[in-house]
Amino acid sequence: MAIPKPGKPVRGSKSGAPIMALFDLLGRRWAMGIIWQLREGPLPFGELQKRCDSISPTILSSRIKDLCDAALIERTLEGYTLTGQGVELFRILEPFKEWSFVWAKRIKD
Repeated sequence: MAIPKPGKPVRGSKSGAPIMALFDLLGRRWAMGIIWQLREGPLPFGELQKRCDSISPTILSSRIKDLCDAALIERTLEGYTLTGQGVELFRILEPFKEWSFVWAKRIKD
């Protein structure tokens, strides 16, 4: 299956608005987990799989392909790593972590 592309219909958007294409890609099983695990630097396949707990090798391979096709990660001699674009995306998403703690507390109370 090809990655979601802006301008083409994606989950949640018939027009394929770029933000919806991105959310469709990031909403795929384990996509965000892989990006999160690569935030501190390159990891070989086996270590990435170990850090993603219950991910199967098939799903990991598929998601790596998706994220490589989207130019968010790449394979290097050290393993898989975030590209410049992937690092930028992570920096944009990182504040959601703090926001999520506030949100979790509010819906818990």
